[in-house]
Amino acid sequence: MTSPLCLTDLAVHDRAVVERVLDARPDDPIAARLRDLGFVAGEPLRLAARGPFGGNPVLIAIGGTRFALRRGEAARVIVRREGVHD
Repeated sequence: MTSPLCLTDLAVHDRAVVERVLDARPDDPIAARLRDLGFVAGEPLRLAARGPFGGNPVLIAIGGTRFALRRGEAARVIVRREGVHD
């Protein structure tokens, strides 16, 4: 089993499973929105692409949907890596 890491630590095409979303404070609206979008424990995802300037934003494929997240938002998502192939 791999160690947990931030979503931003994944390489392009890495697959992972969401462990949790970190709350910056109680009733954190960004963390709540990430959960509403499907970033919940046990959900598989893939880092599909990174933006050209400092890797911002990151494109995440989760379920049948893709989301572009800022690095600060993606850093709140704690995952476990599953593989390094597409």
